[in-house]
Amino acid sequence: MRRLTLAYLRTESGAGLVLPVAAVAAISLATSGYAAPYREFLAMPIAARLGDFAETMSVAGWARALLMPVFFLVLGMALKFELLRGELSNPRRLALPALAALGGLVAPAAVFLAASLGRGGGAHGWTIGCATDGAAALAALTLAGPKLSQALRVLLICVALIDNLAAMLVTAALNAAAVEAPMLVGALVALAALALVSRWRRAPFLFYALGFLVVWGFTLKSGLDPALAGARRLGQESMLKYFMDSLHPYVAFAVLPFFVFTAAGFSLHHFHLRDLAAPAPTAVMLALALGKPLGVFGACAAAISLKAARRPTGTTWRELLGVAALCGVGFTVSYFIADAGPGQTPATIRAAILIGSAFAATAGEWLLTPPRRAAI
Repeated sequence: MRRLTLAYLRTESGAGLVLPVAAVAAISLATSGYAAPYREFLAMPIAARLGDFAETMSVAGWARALLMPVFFLVLGMALKFELLRGELSNPRRLALPALAALGGLVAPAAVFLAASLGRGGGAHGWTIGCATDGAAALAALTLAGPKLSQALRVLLICVALIDNLAAMLVTAALNAAAVEAPMLVGALVALAALALVSRWRRAPFLFYALGFLVVWGFTLKSGLDPALAGARRLGQESMLKYFMDSLHPYVAFAVLPFFVFTAAGFSLHHFHLRDLAAPAPTAVMLALALGKPLGVFGACAAAISLKAARRPTGTTWRELLGVAALCGVGFTVSYFIADAGPGQTPATIRAAILIGSAFAATAGEWLLTPPRRAAI
């Protein structure tokens, strides 16, 4: 069972190296002479019809509404696996990541609200800083210290799993449009049917795939964020393992990079650094670069000091602080949450997410890199 966790971590680390390339490609296209074709591609309408179901969205809309729910499905499966048989199955091991995740939710929200409301801004977008891009953060952790304790990688991914699902659920609830009750009932009925299918040990895999599509379709039409369709639990552990093994590489190396390519692009023309001094961009940067690390590390330090949890074996306080800093790499999930708000996400917010995440990654790299001793 531990090998599955290690395989998950290795895939995330590898995918984290692809995501910055997708972001750079998107920003380069949005700034270059190909900006118009790039925007036209993202806005190109694609229609889907199956029986009475009909929906037309842009390429960027489908990337968010159809592909990202698969990401959250894999995220939910990974979290459930850790709770059933992984690092979180032991209550003594669960305490530290659970408390760290709680700190990683509360502190960024508090920093965002203090930085935004205190300067005449608004409260919208406070969940942006609660996210952690596990793939990008793990890639930075691997580059900084390939020989660091495996417990630090598990802690990082557990915080990312818990906080991302929590932030997504809160964001979907806060930004829900007028809910269509019949569609919501249909989603719940389809979900209940999936729960019954999970008790059939030899149920064909096709049943699960079709069930997921039905839940997704009803959720989309209900007015809730369709990503909620991905935050579901599957049945037996063997089925859980099968879907994790099958879907995770596609999500890591195709779904997330394509979403970043559609979400991260903003033009650098007429963009000035002073634009980032506005309340909302400043609050986003501070929430990711300051609030998230302080919340995660503060919760860990308090839990260890109060004997509520134990510090991971073979780790130092500096390394723990470095991992807490990497938790501020919001990147992909922060883009997803930002796009869940009303209207189009301003370029300043996209830039703030990138800068805040880059600062958190740089701080984490510095803290996790062993200090060089001067030669005598």
